[in-house]
Amino acid sequence: MPAISTNDLKNGITLNLDNTLYTVVEFQHVKPGKGGAFVRTRLRNLRTGNMLDRTFNAGIKVEQAILEKRDMQFLYKDGEDYVFMDTETYDQVNIKPVALGDAADYLVENAVAIIATHDSEIVSVEIPAAVELEVTVTEPGVQGDRVSGARKPATLQTGKVIQVPLFINVGDKLKVDTRTGDYITRV
Repeated sequence: MPAISTNDLKNGITLNLDNTLYTVVEFQHVKPGKGGAFVRTRLRNLRTGNMLDRTFNAGIKVEQAILEKRDMQFLYKDGEDYVFMDTETYDQVNIKPVALGDAADYLVENAVAIIATHDSEIVSVEIPAAVELEVTVTEPGVQGDRVSGARKPATLQTGKVIQVPLFINVGDKLKVDTRTGDYITRV
């Protein structure tokens, strides 16, 4: 694996530190008036999702992990596993819910995701920032009950429950932010 200087760190780069994969969430190059420069980083463990703050001396070499990213289409759920198909080779892969993380709450059949692997181990699943999902269960809004900013729970077709405005009904298609799980708009 290639070694890169801490001066070349950028957001999104994946590092292999102590046989654990981390992605750089943010970094700051600091040059104090006295002493040597250093790089302060915030790293996310790709396997557990935990955050780690780490400081490196400027100019030292760290090991960069090369991830192979492929577009894959979600086909169906097989028991606990999610079955994806490679859009180029048509090979099917079973992925455990642990590897999907929060992305599992937003996957519908035929949705395309970017699957990142390292040494044939799935380390992350990237889905679009917003997806369109249908409401399957929610209470009807009461006529005249239009308190500004009032919310009610709604269950989406994937089983995810989010807070929506009172005017949303069963069968409505909603645009949902996959990073925060918030309602964006009705489609």
